[in-house]
Amino acid sequence: MTTSISGSMRGGRGRKFKSEINVVPYIDVMLVLLIIFMAAAPMPNPGMVDLPNAGKSDLPPSQYMEVILKKNANAQIRINNPSQGSAKGDTTSVKPAQLLENLRELHQQYPQLPLMISAEKNIIYDDVVQVISDAKKIGINRVGLAAKQ
Repeated sequence: MTTSISGSMRGGRGRKFKSEINVVPYIDVMLVLLIIFMAAAPMPNPGMVDLPNAGKSDLPPSQYMEVILKKNANAQIRINNPSQGSAKGDTTSVKPAQLLENLRELHQQYPQLPLMISAEKNIIYDDVVQVISDAKKIGINRVGLAAKQ
């Protein structure tokens, strides 16, 4: 009788092993390693930014073609056509769709002249980039941006 009682207490089975992996120690180790790597990593100074340097020309060219982008009611673009004797010639107003054709004509007349682009501060940046791209497509290699002084 004693064997049956002790056998019933054990349930007749042997001991079962757990087949689960305890991941808590691994998480602790990974967090410690993460903190060590974060502390050892070099921190860049956010106040110091490496900006590219641009060479400043001594004098602007005496004659140049100028595109003035203005944001008015008609959204027109003016081209200052250089005369033979003056730095700024007659000014004509054109619509944005006609700008490329007028630039092409001016470049054929004055192939040596650079292009200066002036824009009001409320002009969309993409419009200025589009004018630069169009000028490069035409063959104008010297394109400058006018800066307010």
